[in-house]
Amino acid sequence: MNDILTKLLEGIPIPKMVRIRQKFADDKLADPIGELAAKLRAAPAAAVKPGQKVAVAVGSRGVSRIDELTKAVIDDLKRQGAEPFIVPCMGSHGGATAEGQKDVLAHLGVSEERMGAPVRSSMEVVLLDRLPNGLPVYCDAIAAKEADVIVVINRIKPHTAFRGKVESGLLKMIAIGLGKQKGAEACHQLGFKYMAENVPAMAEVMLQKLPIIYGVAVVENAYDQICRVEVVAASEMLEKEPPLLEEAKSRLPQILFPQIDVLVIDYIGKNISGDGADPNITGRYPTPYAFGGPEVTKMVVLDLTPESKGNANGVGTADFTTQRLVDKTDWPGTYANGLTSTVCAPTKQATTLPNDREAIKAAVKTCNILDYEQCRLVRIRDTLHLGEIEISETLLPEALKHPQIEVLEGPYEFEFDEEGYLPK
Repeated sequence: MNDILTKLLEGIPIPKMVRIRQKFADDKLADPIGELAAKLRAAPAAAVKPGQKVAVAVGSRGVSRIDELTKAVIDDLKRQGAEPFIVPCMGSHGGATAEGQKDVLAHLGVSEERMGAPVRSSMEVVLLDRLPNGLPVYCDAIAAKEADVIVVINRIKPHTAFRGKVESGLLKMIAIGLGKQKGAEACHQLGFKYMAENVPAMAEVMLQKLPIIYGVAVVENAYDQICRVEVVAASEMLEKEPPLLEEAKSRLPQILFPQIDVLVIDYIGKNISGDGADPNITGRYPTPYAFGGPEVTKMVVLDLTPESKGNANGVGTADFTTQRLVDKTDWPGTYANGLTSTVCAPTKQATTLPNDREAIKAAVKTCNILDYEQCRLVRIRDTLHLGEIEISETLLPEALKHPQIEVLEGPYEFEFDEEGYLPK
């Protein structure tokens, strides 16, 4: 490490830590896949004709049991004599390439071999129409030209960059995911200030012009487990998605400390959140059009998930990162995310330190407190897993008083390896 940085960080303490369990509502479906299969059989909207070619649109988010959900849909379509195939439905993800998007699905377990159906990936689109404001509405060319029927699968949850009656769910999946890179680019062109209007408007056009018959909507609890699964007819999506979003918001996990000096996140990645780490959890939003979460003074991200395929979107939202993360990053693929969404701050390289230890020390040094020993530090694995987390000893009195927190072990020192990295 540079001598200047070594001197600046020399003597900066890292507080002792305590492992805690945060408790949230944990009700879940005992057999969500079985329930989906039953609802598919019972739903009039899920009926297809023998021989029909059905495009099943599957995205890149880390939806719980997405492979099993997709397989249940595929199996039901085959039961009815249809010929299903899978279409990657993820805007510009996967480096905005056909092969990259197919690889993303394979990493999520949605492969041709496991699903028993071909994955047909292309970035080619067709122009369906234009909104009154001039924005073009695109759709994946294979789905638009070669499918008799289209089905979409997605989780309903709060968006990371805007607020509205419809945020991240079936309608966004249709407008942005099924629109591929061109559709995502068009929907983002006027910025997130207008996304709450443009997403449902684009989706409505696509619902009118495409043979979309239903969507599988999933709501997860705070532990990334499925607590609700619905088969929503295309004609009912605009009406039924908003209440599902409200339910999802009520179940969102959180860090149970409203003010944090340093937040350490082990992993970011596109499979965790579109922003690498969910701003609804971190309080660090890429735009001024969303809000909520804790007040965090400094944020550190340590590593990138393998499933993210080098896309480090969100690293720029942090203050500090590690050389390991930077070395793993596919920067052109990451920049493509910003060029498509028009939000470029999250794709910048955060201040980079050689390892975990120095990155955490840099955050402690800059967190604007008089006594570094009193640093309110929280460490999480990622924003999908908030059941067991680590907090600094300073936060222990608050933890002991909180009805949703159980103290598990500590205090103890962080143990870094020879290269200065934490075990994960």
